[in-house]
Amino acid sequence: MKYSAVTLQCSVWLAAALSLISTVSLQAGTLLLKAAHVHTVSGPTLSPGQVLVHDGRIAEVAKSVSAKADQTLDLGAQHLYPGLIAASVELGLVEIDGVRATVDTTEVGEFTPDVRAWIAINPDSEQIPVARANGITHAEVAPQGGVVAGQSGVFALAGWTWEDMVIKRPAALHVYWPGMELDTTPRELARDKSKWKSLDDQAKDRDRRLKALDDFFEEARAYAKARPKSPVPAWEAMRPFVLGEAPVIVHANEIRQIRAAVAWGTTRGYRLVIAEARDAWMAAPLLAEKKIPVIYEAVFKLPVRQVNPYDVHFKAPSVLQQAGVLVAITSDSRASNLRNLPYNAAQAMAFGLAPAEALKTITLNPAQILGVADRLGSLEPGKQATLFAATGDILDIRSQVKRMWIAGREVSLESRHTRLYEKYRNRPKP
Repeated sequence: MKYSAVTLQCSVWLAAALSLISTVSLQAGTLLLKAAHVHTVSGPTLSPGQVLVHDGRIAEVAKSVSAKADQTLDLGAQHLYPGLIAASVELGLVEIDGVRATVDTTEVGEFTPDVRAWIAINPDSEQIPVARANGITHAEVAPQGGVVAGQSGVFALAGWTWEDMVIKRPAALHVYWPGMELDTTPRELARDKSKWKSLDDQAKDRDRRLKALDDFFEEARAYAKARPKSPVPAWEAMRPFVLGEAPVIVHANEIRQIRAAVAWGTTRGYRLVIAEARDAWMAAPLLAEKKIPVIYEAVFKLPVRQVNPYDVHFKAPSVLQQAGVLVAITSDSRASNLRNLPYNAAQAMAFGLAPAEALKTITLNPAQILGVADRLGSLEPGKQATLFAATGDILDIRSQVKRMWIAGREVSLESRHTRLYEKYRNRPKP
């Protein structure tokens, strides 16, 4: 059977209209969701369970809700989960890595604390619905580049503009800790002899970068205490972070970077979070003692030392959690890989992290680290009705997300992938 372009376009419009009608109808009054399994995250899993939604918020969660609802939606054998949260990512800032005009992650300069990453979010990014289709409802969009890269914000993966989408701004200040390692390659073996430096010169450069970072924060602290009449944008942006009112997320992978950052931050009273954190497992007792959370990105990274076993990064979240560190797992920061977030947690679960803890690393734990746990991260009365229904365990790659609600409003799970699937499924047959 052959279809004209007009017929196919009309079909698409009709499907979109019907979807909109269905979505709007679920917003009116009170909605009762019934499912075979309700994963509250903060408490026990209810099997079966029910969630009552009213005015965009969760009114009740129980095995059997007593209150009457205007509408009831029976999800059958499906599982209900709170929306997944991706921390410290570039979603919305990058469309195609190889096309510079679609990349807006980095500002010019080494110290740019007044950069606000959330205002550069592209609400029409094709990456957003792809991530949403695998259960991700919120993300913390982080700036990159330089030493003090700027401020991040937490946004919902649905909305017309960035103003509609952002739910917390700023969420944190992002600092990229200078490298601590020294290159021991002899001059005669260096690839570019003109750039070769002695160990002493390298150490001096490293110390100079660290001092510049420390001086920048000390000047910001002095400004915050002085409260001058003529505001300076960069110093104003630093105020909540140097006063310990908001977290400073330090991106550090190597163990010496992590230990240096911890010593720097704790002696000055900053609210530190370690991100990327490849070697954080080596400092687990220290991080637990100082109560410093970790946003762990390295689950699927290869070991960098020959003495490390192949599964060192698979086990790292379990090592951190057992030591008492609050751990959030994130995917590779690249937007195109964000859809794999649940499988990063699943891999950590397969190598020692308890199933309940693995689920927390992509729901409640990032919500706590980013300061939005009063609204997101678990299914509890009073929180936003941000949740999704899946055919099975969301940490199982075979499970599929079937429906999603963000703040009580049902959102489409259509993406570029599904549109291409439908396009070629309906291609004219010879």
